[in-house]
Amino acid sequence: MSEPASISSGIAKRYATALFDLTREANGISALEADVDALDAALTESGEFRDLISSPVYSRDDQARAIDAIASKMGLGRMMANTLQLMASKRRLFVLPQMVAELRGLIAEAKGEVSADVVSARPLSDAQRAALAAALKQNAGKDVKINASVDESLIGGLIVKLGSKMIDTSIRARLSALQNTMKEVG
Repeated sequence: MSEPASISSGIAKRYATALFDLTREANGISALEADVDALDAALTESGEFRDLISSPVYSRDDQARAIDAIASKMGLGRMMANTLQLMASKRRLFVLPQMVAELRGLIAEAKGEVSADVVSARPLSDAQRAALAAALKQNAGKDVKINASVDESLIGGLIVKLGSKMIDTSIRARLSALQNTMKEVG
């Protein structure tokens, strides 16, 4: 891992741990989870929001005012809004995506869940998600929350990452393996 990425993840982990511990003490984990989902959606959908948190063009005051307005419009909880304000005042908003990921992990651990990152060639139906979650639950022994994404270059099949395990059943991987086998033979 590169040094700047390591520093960013360390900063994100500290903010996430502090926010999570305060929220857990106040019995607000479900509200924190809703805030994390809202922030994750905003990060995914809004280029302007991503620019706000990462661009050095915006001053601390500009970021603080914008974050205050965004937090109230999104209906974020007081602790999350205060944390974002603190991050803006310290010029640390650039670690927000990593902090959201850290918070997801802490929340899942507190709920006795594990997360599985699933990449498929086409969006999964609700029935497919349920069947996959049930199969992964048998393997993991815990409830599994699926974070699904789509990558059409897979052609078909799935790539599932559950903890340190990765299962790649994509057609792209099979074709690549076949190509390597053919190179060895010929």
